[in-house]
Amino acid sequence: MRRKRGITVMVVIVLAVVGCIGMWWIRSRGNQNSVFHTAQVKRGDLLSTISATGTVEPTEVVDVGAQVGGLIKTFGKDKTGKSIDYASVVEAGTVLAKIDDSLYAAALETAKAQLQQAAANKASADANVLQMKAKLLQAQQDWDRAKKLGPSDALAQSAYDQYLANFEVAKANLAATEAAVEQTKAALAQAKAALSTAQINLGYCTIKSPVKGVIIDRRVNIGQTVVASLSAPSLFLLAKDLRRITIWVSVNEADIGSIYKGQPVTFTVDAIPNREFKGQVGKIRLNATMTQNVVTYNVEVTTDNDDGKLLPYLTANARFITGRREDVVLAPNAALRWSPRPEQIAPDFRKKQHAEKGSKRDKNSPGAVGTNQTRGTIWIEQDKFVRPIHVNIGLTDGAFTEVEGKNVSDSMNVVVGESSKEAATSPGTERSPLMPQPMGRGQRQGQASPDSPAAERER
Repeated sequence: MRRKRGITVMVVIVLAVVGCIGMWWIRSRGNQNSVFHTAQVKRGDLLSTISATGTVEPTEVVDVGAQVGGLIKTFGKDKTGKSIDYASVVEAGTVLAKIDDSLYAAALETAKAQLQQAAANKASADANVLQMKAKLLQAQQDWDRAKKLGPSDALAQSAYDQYLANFEVAKANLAATEAAVEQTKAALAQAKAALSTAQINLGYCTIKSPVKGVIIDRRVNIGQTVVASLSAPSLFLLAKDLRRITIWVSVNEADIGSIYKGQPVTFTVDAIPNREFKGQVGKIRLNATMTQNVVTYNVEVTTDNDDGKLLPYLTANARFITGRREDVVLAPNAALRWSPRPEQIAPDFRKKQHAEKGSKRDKNSPGAVGTNQTRGTIWIEQDKFVRPIHVNIGLTDGAFTEVEGKNVSDSMNVVVGESSKEAATSPGTERSPLMPQPMGRGQRQGQASPDSPAAERER
């Protein structure tokens, strides 16, 4: 029992010693002077953009299908006499392919025969009408004579009744033959429609280009059977005019408010890495899509492609130009993100900086009113300390930001980060394994002050 107690006391003593060493290490490190890293403020032009990716698409695409089914027998010829294939240039009416028309040719001959039969039936019905009219005329005359004589010694009652019946029958027969004529007329029209259908179906066996354009995709081969059921099978995909190209760009919902029709756009494609293309926003599609809780809108960017360098379906890296500034003062973004510790600020500015931070928090509160411009702070060296310079913040391109202020001048050096003297002079110096590793220069350089406008804007 005493032995266990002794071990526990020893552990407590060791932990206390380690804690003292750690505290000494922290204080000794905190008391070391820092080496500030600076960058130069410069004057120049700035371009503010929104970056997004998209796909090169033909402006107008025509899908050529088959309206009848059958076996693909041959392909047509393009303007150069070569067989229709990918990238073939075709005119409107150019034969693209031919489907086996044996069945449709036979159907056409059948329709022709049926038409001839219907025409013959119509002629026969017309002749019957003439015959019935003649019989009606004879019956009419006999009946007229019978009416003059009437039932008498010269004309028996039965004969009188027979003439009347013959007259009525002749009228009914004429009406029936005239109705038969109308029936043969309808049959003749039906036969003509069937012949027209057969001719059209036979014509559909020859697939022709409806427009002038370029074959983007050929989806069938010779010997392949196409089946036209509820929807027409697609055989060829044509682009009407590849001199006009549309870029379908997917833009995040956070940036769509800065996109407008006619906005200038620059973009590059991986296939031509050393060239930048220009275009403009043509249309903003309202049917947004959501992928993994990210909402994006498709924006159509139109551009010229007179030299034909842009091929369909290339990936485009687009930049929407949202602002441009010329001959302005530019500060590195790292300078606006960096914020010193209180002990690093020059004594003359510490109290003033603390008061300004409190005032800034008041102005940034939900009920505050005031400035229309975004304010920020950059820091310059003063002896072993730094002092603030307050600036108005303008556009940014991700690396530099437009700044202006009465104390800002070209070529001044601003602090963008820091490191300890020991780290600066002896980068290989070993650190105590008991202490956590301090942040490196890159981390400090990217650290934003919680109260800085630059940090608030980035959030």
